[in-house]
Amino acid sequence: MGLRFRKIFSVLPGVRLNVSKSGVSTSLGGHGATVNVGTNGKRTVTVGIPGTGLSYNAPLNALSALLVVAAVIVCGIAYLVAPTQVMQLLHWWQPKWF
Repeated sequence: MGLRFRKIFSVLPGVRLNVSKSGVSTSLGGHGATVNVGTNGKRTVTVGIPGTGLSYNAPLNALSALLVVAAVIVCGIAYLVAPTQVMQLLHWWQPKWF
């Protein structure tokens, strides 16, 4: 196990600069979908369910970019139509202690 370092600076809303001992990268996006571009040219996309800790990370290509856009559109429309049901689905795993 080694020493890790990472510092994140928010440049604009939805744009972050990530500094670590391995280099600098830029993240675009927010909760649910993020595209990361590193200085070495590596591009990845991360898609997740906010508030659950569940996410999927994959190299960015045309198919993954299309899937991210489709997922954001579907989730956005579903939230506009039925916000309470979408929030219940996003938090179904949380215990009902409170």
